[in-house]
Amino acid sequence: MQSIKFLTLGCKVNQYDTQLIREQCLAAGFKEVNRKAQADICIVNTCTVTHKADADSLSIIRRARRDNPAGKIVVTGCLSELDAGKIRKASRVDLLVKNRDKDKFARILLKSLGLSKKPLSGNSFGAGISFFEGHTRAFLKVQDGCNNFCSYCKVPLVRGRSRSRDKEDILKEARRLTQNGFREIVLTGICLGAYGKDLKNGIGLAGLIDELEEIDGLLRIRLSSIEVKDLTDSLIKIIAASKKVCKHLHIPLQSGDNLILKKMNRHYNAAGFWEVIKKIKGMIPGIAITTDVLAGFPGESESSFLNTIELLKKAVPLKVHVFPFSPRPGTLAAGLPGEIPSQTVNKRIACLNQAAEACRDKYMRGFAGKEMAVLIENKVVSSPGYWQGYTDNYMRVIIHSKTNLEKKIVNVKLSKLFGDTFKANFR
Repeated sequence: MQSIKFLTLGCKVNQYDTQLIREQCLAAGFKEVNRKAQADICIVNTCTVTHKADADSLSIIRRARRDNPAGKIVVTGCLSELDAGKIRKASRVDLLVKNRDKDKFARILLKSLGLSKKPLSGNSFGAGISFFEGHTRAFLKVQDGCNNFCSYCKVPLVRGRSRSRDKEDILKEARRLTQNGFREIVLTGICLGAYGKDLKNGIGLAGLIDELEEIDGLLRIRLSSIEVKDLTDSLIKIIAASKKVCKHLHIPLQSGDNLILKKMNRHYNAAGFWEVIKKIKGMIPGIAITTDVLAGFPGESESSFLNTIELLKKAVPLKVHVFPFSPRPGTLAAGLPGEIPSQTVNKRIACLNQAAEACRDKYMRGFAGKEMAVLIENKVVSSPGYWQGYTDNYMRVIIHSKTNLEKKIVNVKLSKLFGDTFKANFR
């Protein structure tokens, strides 16, 4: 029995893809070992969303070769789609598997090793997964690819056009994960809000959620990143009325300036974004908004940057993921004039992070003393006796307990706030 290990970079979709590959490989007879151990086969699932992601992916590939000198190095994921030459130049790899072939990964791997000439009946994109290694919440991919073509984004080039999974396959997978002990499922996709638009049955994300709500034992349904243009009135109403959909939405902003948004090909303006946020907050009191912001997009003036800061202050997000602009080969933005000096970009990132912390504190302090349910994920390594988890609106909470709370939903009273974490007591 050959040993295998998995190294994953990037988004929730990539993490789901690794789990899909894992289950295929385990079903094919491979034995998984700790990522620190030497393995006969090392799978690296790469990311290419930014220049840093490229560099991190190549670094992990090189390290995998150093740590497993006698092993086979297999590379898949988004970097492998257009940059096979860059990967091979960085290190000797034994096999590259394209994103579109992940659903038959084990078959390709076995064939390359000369271990099997018979096709396997293992997992496919339709069959999905049955557990989620190392996670309390299970990610469930309902869609792949993107039709948006934001000017800075390489993802449509490496993931392809939007494709939705069959509703029945999704429901079967959700039931299977629930039966295997997962109480929260995170619906994820490259463009989650596009779910169903390519299907003939007319079902969209709102309809899918309606059916997932009926699954016994599934207590929480969380949505991963969703574009503001896909937050329809019907979807907002379903979230507002639901007892299972988490009161948390990750809605990418990228910029709060109309000129920059147009250059980004984002298909909304700052006022339109704010109107949707106001509607959501009005219909769903206490909902948490998290977001993404790009700093230093070509042509971003100081006033453009300040417009972003002002919109963040109005939206009061719980978290802001701040990224520097990274020119991606093959995208429209890679050739735009008006490059921002790195020193200016770094200053703007610092200002954005400062504004994000102020927004987080303002939002979280509004929950001090309130009673909430928390899904416990694991122990706090640095604080013996404490467990950590998240409320449905994605606030991190720690609580002391001598009993095992993992994967349990407990009712607590939030007490003291320390940075981005509430300390709580049992209710």
